[in-house]
Amino acid sequence: MPSFEPVFDHIHLRSLDPDKAATFYVDRLGAKVADRIETDKMLRVAIRIGTLDIFIDRVPDGTTPAAARPHRGLEHFGLKVDDLDTAVADLKAHGVEFTMEPVEFRPGLRISFIRGPDDVSIEILERKTV
Repeated sequence: MPSFEPVFDHIHLRSLDPDKAATFYVDRLGAKVADRIETDKMLRVAIRIGTLDIFIDRVPDGTTPAAARPHRGLEHFGLKVDDLDTAVADLKAHGVEFTMEPVEFRPGLRISFIRGPDDVSIEILERKTV
């Protein structure tokens, strides 16, 4: 059995417009564009948020959208912040759509959810030691 490091290497997303999707992550979540590869057959924009790499590949028009929630498979990905209230205020000031306002999920954990490009669900969370 292979040995895996306990670190995510990347998340891979698909979009009708990877450049537009990447702009959301850059402008709203502070991502940096790490790479952009375009050939006659593909377009991929690679971005980085903290230490997380996200690859956004173009799919053709007519590609089936993501299934309605709840569904099997990847539900969302989470981004940790030091101060949820400040992050929420900043995201709202930039017009980001919240699908769940901040709540205390359990002692020491506050969460909220935003809608990313292509209906990607993104959790914004704050962990505190209790």
